[in-house]
Amino acid sequence: MKLLVTGGAGFIGSNFIHYMLHHFPHYTVINLDNLTYAGNLMNLYPVQDYSNYRFVKADICDEQTVQRLFADGIDIVVHFAAESHVDRSIKQPEIFVQTNVVGTQVLLEAARMHGVKKFIQVSTDEVYGSLGPEGLFTEESPLAPNSPYSASKASADLMVRAYHETFGLPVNITRCSNNYGPYQFPEKLIPFMIAQALKNQPFPVYGDGLHIRDWLHVEDHCQALSLVIHQGKDGEIYNIGGQSERTSLEVVEKIASKMNRPASSIRYVADRPGHDRRYGIDASKIRNTLGWQPEYSFEKGLDATVDWYLNHIEWLESTRSTESGRFFAEHYGNL
Repeated sequence: MKLLVTGGAGFIGSNFIHYMLHHFPHYTVINLDNLTYAGNLMNLYPVQDYSNYRFVKADICDEQTVQRLFADGIDIVVHFAAESHVDRSIKQPEIFVQTNVVGTQVLLEAARMHGVKKFIQVSTDEVYGSLGPEGLFTEESPLAPNSPYSASKASADLMVRAYHETFGLPVNITRCSNNYGPYQFPEKLIPFMIAQALKNQPFPVYGDGLHIRDWLHVEDHCQALSLVIHQGKDGEIYNIGGQSERTSLEVVEKIASKMNRPASSIRYVADRPGHDRRYGIDASKIRNTLGWQPEYSFEKGLDATVDWYLNHIEWLESTRSTESGRFFAEHYGNL
């Protein structure tokens, strides 16, 4: 089996490559990544010399390179590559349209032309919009994205669906809740707060801090994706959630406690535009049809995640580049 993993140098993509090479050592994995700010080959250092792993630096919008890769014979595409940070999408939405929509179409066309066996579109629960205090997103929930990021992902999802309906391309769409774990770029909540604690800096929290997310450990997500690859029914959508809803404030308070920082370190900052209040995933479909069960409770997963970053401070510091530092400074101001 030959897998093409797009965005494999990013957070979830690199964890997925580790997972697949560990559990399926007879597979070949090709990692296609353009190494933008969130892509980091240090994430793949443990596997970089494996004979069944290959890295290709290229943009998914580069049709010629993509076509050459597919011409070599690709069985499965697992498509992670995307601009994914909501705050950045508010500042530069055009980049999100180009990568997330146009790039996805380029990959789909190559997959169609070269007869791949399955195309997995790794999407997000954010395409569903915002929930009230009750209820959960199901695979039948209408798409109602509220940010340029989520709108671009919803558009890509619809393009994937169209290639299945029009051309018969075998596809699955997965929509996950908020991931956390090793190798996550530190503009995201959990690694960002860990980095703040290590520098004895304040914890900036949007608005009142009561925005709710369903937290999913990245290894549980990788296990679910493996099941979709091997057992997923063509054309189906699968929601993947950790059933671990927590407010942003709860998450930050837990990190502060684990790292011996006082609650007074929390600073409430102006909320971002279009900030969805709550996401909650109903993952009963993938549980009932594919037998998936998450192994990490939020408490267990957060403990493991904090420990990983404390044991990889060099990695954490190396990813907080000058470019990222400027973004953080502009976004949070002087705290």
